[in-house]
Amino acid sequence: MLKEFLSRTYQLSLKMVTNFLDWNPPTVINCVGCIEKLAPKLAEENIDRVLIVTDHIVMKTGLLDSFLKQLDDGNIIYFIYRNNEMSTASNGEQAAKVFTEKDCQAIIGFGGGKSLDSAKAAGIFTSHDVKDLKQFKGLFKLKNKLPYSVLVPTTAGSGTEATISTILTDDDSGVKYTVVDSKLMPKLVVLDPELLLSLPEDITAYEGMDALSHAIESYLSKYSTKQTRNLSEEATELIFNNLLTSYQDGFDIKARTDMQRAAYFAGKSIAKTGVGNAHALAHALESRYDIQHGQLVAYILPFVLEKYGSKVHEELAKLADITKVADSEDDTKTKAEKFIDSIRTLNKDLNIELPINALHSKEIYELSKLAHKEANPMYPVPVIFSKDDFQGLLERIFPNERRIA
Repeated sequence: MLKEFLSRTYQLSLKMVTNFLDWNPPTVINCVGCIEKLAPKLAEENIDRVLIVTDHIVMKTGLLDSFLKQLDDGNIIYFIYRNNEMSTASNGEQAAKVFTEKDCQAIIGFGGGKSLDSAKAAGIFTSHDVKDLKQFKGLFKLKNKLPYSVLVPTTAGSGTEATISTILTDDDSGVKYTVVDSKLMPKLVVLDPELLLSLPEDITAYEGMDALSHAIESYLSKYSTKQTRNLSEEATELIFNNLLTSYQDGFDIKARTDMQRAAYFAGKSIAKTGVGNAHALAHALESRYDIQHGQLVAYILPFVLEKYGSKVHEELAKLADITKVADSEDDTKTKAEKFIDSIRTLNKDLNIELPINALHSKEIYELSKLAHKEANPMYPVPVIFSKDDFQGLLERIFPNERRIA
């Protein structure tokens, strides 16, 4: 009880502090083919040397090609740093070296969430004399203004383009940590659904469910406001109406547009509210297993919502009404249960399963500690979980103990 009291006191204090933050949102360019507007916008800002942080998938699929031609046509010199599979501090540091050595004026993150997070990390390195970004782990520790930044998401999930945080993987331990500061808000965001048309089915599913988890966990957050709840409601409705269509027909431009908007709305919402226990568990598992984040959080989310119990029934019942997965005559508890069931149904329709179905007891114990450490006292969740709560959840999610020969 004492630990819960201290966590709630910390969260209340933090909520009061956030009311005084500069939440100046980025300029957003949003339309089909609007990547064509980015080079002229850079010219307007008198920017003629840029660093592009991207990944091998974007390079391989040629998503950058038309944009690079526009930069050439606009006499804007560019340098490309290709991010590896992880968003680590070392990626940010290496990208920052290119930025400094080539005398760049802006950083453009172009790709999935990991590339965008690495672009944010690069911005920190360019503006702070630091060797280890973990010294900025947590809240509001950045001191200096970051370079002009542009984020161009090529997936519809992470919502990083709308947040004031960057999620990084520790180079040594593999454990994720978060740097949160309003200085990490980009100056410009480009949402072009045409960049999503080549997205594979599985990534479409995982990223979409990640966006849904953001919307729901934000909705249930103790930091939620009328504005964030409206964003979460709209994001949830858009995802339920468009994710399966995007999965089944990747060239449905309307569905891609709506999913991109949903991810942005959900990201904008968690920027003020944070995430919750489903993310804490997912991050813990990611530190041990090479499983896609959205895949994990999608599978875990229904179990966490069930564990919250009656504390979240009213909110989930409202989401059930919005998404039309319950009958109007159902009581609140039934609506909430039907909404949780609808998440599992969506997972099934999207073929989301985990490549592991069991953990041995030692793993469960260690992962429970990691999840608890991440969640408390940071996450303003509707129900604070103890280490035993996390352990019980993992035992339910992975009911069969895997024994080591």
